[in-house]
Amino acid sequence: MRVLFVEDEADTRVLVAAGLEMHGFGVRLAEDGLAAIQALREDLFDLVVTDVSMPNGVSGIQVAEAAARLQPSARVLIVSGYAPGQLPELPHGTRYLAKPYRTTDLISTLRTMLEC
Repeated sequence: MRVLFVEDEADTRVLVAAGLEMHGFGVRLAEDGLAAIQALREDLFDLVVTDVSMPNGVSGIQVAEAAARLQPSARVLIVSGYAPGQLPELPHGTRYLAKPYRTTDLISTLRTMLEC
């Protein structure tokens, strides 16, 4: 399974990617929304995991909307330190996971999303 993992915090990006790879996921990293949308244009993904708040003017919500347009079969997980009630409405079909999370929780959520 190919995962696009979008996270602006470098340490988190590297650590979570390593955990995903240890559990058999292929991972492409993006440090912001602009890089994520470019990756969606260049490669195919089964899953997109994106933080909501990111630098450079493209949010995780916008990444999720781009994923729906560019790769409608990809499942999208939005992660955030904000509670769902503090966020704008999430795009249809996306799932939400609260930060901080354990890598095992992320992997479990992703596997559940793939089963749907």
